[in-house]
Amino acid sequence: MTHSGMIRIAVVGGNRGFSYGNVSRLFPDKVELAAVCDLNEAIFVRWKDKFPDIRTFTSFEQLLDDPSIDAVVLATPMLMHQRQAVQALKAGKHVICEVAAAHTLEGCWELVEAVEQTGKVYMMSENYCYYRSNLLVRHMAEQGAFGQFTHAECGYIHDVRSATHKPDGTLQWRGELLRDYNGINYPTHSLGPIAQWLGINREGGDSFDCISTFVSDPASQCDHFRTRFGADHPGAQPDYWKQGDSALALIRTKGGAVIYMRNDFSSPRPHNYTHYALQGTKGAYLAARHKDEDPLVWLAGRNAKLEWSSLWDYAEEFEHPLWRRSPDMPGEFFVMEEFVAAIGEGRQPELDVYDSAVWSSIFPLSVESAAGGGRPVAIPDFTINRPRRNPSAASV
Repeated sequence: MTHSGMIRIAVVGGNRGFSYGNVSRLFPDKVELAAVCDLNEAIFVRWKDKFPDIRTFTSFEQLLDDPSIDAVVLATPMLMHQRQAVQALKAGKHVICEVAAAHTLEGCWELVEAVEQTGKVYMMSENYCYYRSNLLVRHMAEQGAFGQFTHAECGYIHDVRSATHKPDGTLQWRGELLRDYNGINYPTHSLGPIAQWLGINREGGDSFDCISTFVSDPASQCDHFRTRFGADHPGAQPDYWKQGDSALALIRTKGGAVIYMRNDFSSPRPHNYTHYALQGTKGAYLAARHKDEDPLVWLAGRNAKLEWSSLWDYAEEFEHPLWRRSPDMPGEFFVMEEFVAAIGEGRQPELDVYDSAVWSSIFPLSVESAAGGGRPVAIPDFTINRPRRNPSAASV
């Protein structure tokens, strides 16, 4: 069902969600920022300073009971996402949710079923898929520039040890995540672009088959807590953490490609949020390792020598239509634009619940594999009841 008139959006999670306040400025003729919800009333001060007319809620349930709210942005801690999303969908709200969409396999299925049953729009806010370089490579892949895919790499390497605890050494939610789970616990920034390049869940594309996962010891995490809080802090002991420093996974697709994936929140080093590589029968791609380096491409028949070229050398030919239309806009803009368009046009978004579920399922499936010594674990097909995809702005 199409939506006429302004889309009234509420942000849930007022601290991290503050950046979503710009949605009404970006889409002034389509979106009204109506409300913010948070347990901590002190967070409302800066919201009121910037948006004097915004309504405030400390109860998620009361927010969902409000018939004037059309959609919610979930910017809450990750382990709350799936439960809140299903609750909102069943309350008749459209949902855009930060990553990951779910942290259990059961939760992935429940989310898919909630969207299928309610018909409401659900989109995971995976902004990495809309970075310029990732869009450009995606367009090259869709045009067949790389040939048949055989190998891909992705990684999210970000030392967040200082964000795992409060000043007194008690754990924040990120620390609780490392304490309680052992696997690829933050998969979608890495896997999302790769999945799009390989055509996962797309008609005529590929699909995931199985995953094997291995995890190192938590040496750097223990060293951090020992240095900050002393040897008597529980976090200084390896047995306190289920999650090791570096989690590695191999994913095989049903089309015969293999994907190497790394998730590392603890190793001391400069960050690399966007480690990607792609290998096909006609070309290859390597993402830049830091801001002063160009991403690299080699295409058979395009290079006189067997040497890499800058990705930007191919921008004129392969720039994605989204970027040509709205250059220099951040990934978050394209995510919200697609979410708003999907609501207005009465369709599911280009990055839909089936993508969200399978990308997020890597978290629990990798935990299962790591617990079994790296044994392969099958990746479910969440699309078994999916209706045929509608065209979308992002696939133009």
